[in-house]
Amino acid sequence: MSSTSNFTPSARTRVVREPHRGVYDRDAINQILDEGLICHVGFVVDGQPYVIPTSYGRDGNVLYVHGSAASRMLRNLEKGVPASVTVTLLDGLVLARSIFNHSMNYHSVVILGTATLVSEPEEKLAALRALSEHILPHRWDDVRHPHEKELKATSVLRIPLEECSAKVRTGPPIDDDEDYSFPTWAGVIPLEQKAGAPIRDERCDRELPEYLKNYSRKKSG
Repeated sequence: MSSTSNFTPSARTRVVREPHRGVYDRDAINQILDEGLICHVGFVVDGQPYVIPTSYGRDGNVLYVHGSAASRMLRNLEKGVPASVTVTLLDGLVLARSIFNHSMNYHSVVILGTATLVSEPEEKLAALRALSEHILPHRWDDVRHPHEKELKATSVLRIPLEECSAKVRTGPPIDDDEDYSFPTWAGVIPLEQKAGAPIRDERCDRELPEYLKNYSRKKSG
């Protein structure tokens, strides 16, 4: 695989604990980001750390987050406060024979970087479209777009996907040799995020669009 397909791990993003679980392949990291819905943004203001959950969208090698222009998180990040962004997909509970070796199967991504404010109108609209399409593909073309007042009340920040890494655990429990004979059930309970049937708003008289049928977060690739 060519080096252009990989992120070069930095001292900050290289996986140290269980290094064999570290993933630096760009496509693999993008797939995790594209399947997730919520990221957690960490930053420090006046010595106080904050971690805020928020929605996001990816467009190429850029991650976008948005919110109220009055948001403390966005107001501080646009000043150049360093940020840490994480996305986690939980795939299963790993039940070992010893409580010490219980674990979880997961795919996670850590992004480090400095956010910048998106002020150019065309990029701002494109970013909001990316955020919308990330959550629900084809929705952007089926709804009213934000007007000028709404755009002024909304801040959008871009975070470059440059210093990133993923960590992945898959497979069965790993027990100590002497515990394999212990008489308890061991294995994996798979977990998945599954959408239910859409519930129509009582003031909506439109038939369910095709893009809302069989909605799923699973991405091909």
